[in-house]
Amino acid sequence: MSQITASMAGNVWKVLVQVGESVEEGQDVVILESMKMEIPIAAETSGIVKEVKTAEGDFVNEGDVLIELE
Repeated sequence: MSQITASMAGNVWKVLVQVGESVEEGQDVVILESMKMEIPIAAETSGIVKEVKTAEGDFVNEGDVLIELE
């Protein structure tokens, strides 16, 4: 199982994937908003989305798990 984590603190602006969806390495899966900038978070490995651990509007800290892949 692989985890996608937040690279910085910010608000979750958009979740781009759903449970069961296939993602490729390098694909943007979440967009964070911090200081009025949009920061895309990409998958580091390919896989199937097992769980989305955050929702749009949530605040996350650096290192928080956003998505789990299997």
